[in-house]
Amino acid sequence: MRQTGQLLRHLLELIRFSHTVFALPFALTAAALAWTEEPFRFVDLVGILWCMVWARTAAMAFNRLVDRRFDAANPRTAGRHLPAGMLSVTTVIIFWLFACVNFVGGTVVFLWRDPPNPWPLTLSIPVLLWILAYSYAKRFTVLAHFWLGTALMLAPVAAWIAIRGLNGWITPVILGLAVAFWVAGFDILYACQDAEFDRQAGLYSLPARLGIAPALRIAALCHLIMLLLLAALPWAAPCLGTLYYLGLLLIAALLIYEHRLVQPHDLSKVQQAFFHVNGVISIGLFLIVVLQLLLG
Repeated sequence: MRQTGQLLRHLLELIRFSHTVFALPFALTAAALAWTEEPFRFVDLVGILWCMVWARTAAMAFNRLVDRRFDAANPRTAGRHLPAGMLSVTTVIIFWLFACVNFVGGTVVFLWRDPPNPWPLTLSIPVLLWILAYSYAKRFTVLAHFWLGTALMLAPVAAWIAIRGLNGWITPVILGLAVAFWVAGFDILYACQDAEFDRQAGLYSLPARLGIAPALRIAALCHLIMLLLLAALPWAAPCLGTLYYLGLLLIAALLIYEHRLVQPHDLSKVQQAFFHVNGVISIGLFLIVVLQLLLG
């Protein structure tokens, strides 16, 4: 029993389960907006939560598998579970396959609702392939950060499709694009830590290819575009009003704070900017939208 508990703990640490907080609130934000036009169904909520957790689990486990040799060579990541020998490759492969099956299998639940929605099951394999393929992106393109952004963009888009099918696609696309630029921006910030290693390993991160200072400017531009897209969201979702815009001012302040934490000459606070500030932004936006919808 103790070994089983330790194995479970290692697997959850491997995929950084607590970081599900980055994408899940955006999926729930899209769901909340979709439910303004569609009746709430408990089965939809369960399906969205289930599929979100397993999709991210599959993506993270796969990333750790394909990056294990780079992780072993990088002093910052050499202590991760696979290079450190805390988990075997076979164990992680089995865990990854289990996650993939649970994600695809979870989409079947949307066939049980009334009326049935076949789109989640139909799109499950293409979505899974796209988010898994991200793990190879840094090997051949500096757009890897934006690939990750589009992978997380699928969270709100997929949640919307799970509830409303292909109806009213403008709202989830605007929200999804905001997520894409937000993720790309903070992934560029995070990659600054490994700029020298990526350069030596021949990897295509923006900090490695352009330098840290230009990469930070691109990250800031990404977050500016994110704010502009979120400001445009009420055009597609008129249920969002004054309270929502006030919330955006708080998110803008958090993004400014995040970029003040990370400077070309001082990367010591990247972890704080990446994990803490971004978690507050994703949860904060969800709470702002829900509060706006409740208060009208």
